[in-house]
Amino acid sequence: MENYKSIIESVLFVWGEPLSYKELSKVLEIENKEAKKILEELSYDYLNDDRGIKLKKFDEYYQLVTKKENNDYIKRIVNKKKVKKLSNPAMEILAIIAYKQPITKLEIEEIRGVKSSSSIDSLINRNLVKEVGRLDKIGKPILYGTTDEFLRVFSIDSLKKLPKIHEIELYFENEENDED
Repeated sequence: MENYKSIIESVLFVWGEPLSYKELSKVLEIENKEAKKILEELSYDYLNDDRGIKLKKFDEYYQLVTKKENNDYIKRIVNKKKVKKLSNPAMEILAIIAYKQPITKLEIEEIRGVKSSSSIDSLINRNLVKEVGRLDKIGKPILYGTTDEFLRVFSIDSLKKLPKIHEIELYFENEENDED
């Protein structure tokens, strides 16, 4: 007999969202009632072991969730992750993409004068930048643009609300004059 509990645990962990016992029975290729029984056993195991997660039931659906008792500790790391700052090169690239989109990596690198692959990848991983298409030229280079997450993170309603370049230049001119 296969280790169904282990398989269910892995599937629920990777899936992240609630799954019905019927969907899990299809994955395991077993009867619905057998899947339901295994899920109930797994839920019991979590309740009786000192683990940081539990199996939560929502009607016919099941999901792995963290235990409430650990929320204060989870918040410490989640909040830390949220405030993790972008590097200066990443911020520079993000600004270039925001103002020049859609734009290719080569165009970004021409503006900056240095390679930008790792910073672009970092921005993609943070869901601030995405591939928005391909340029109709030899090699079909990827075109990059900002995401809705970019707007959310920077509290901007739309790209039209980005400050105009001359407003930014004026701001920095005033900053320099204030230092004198």
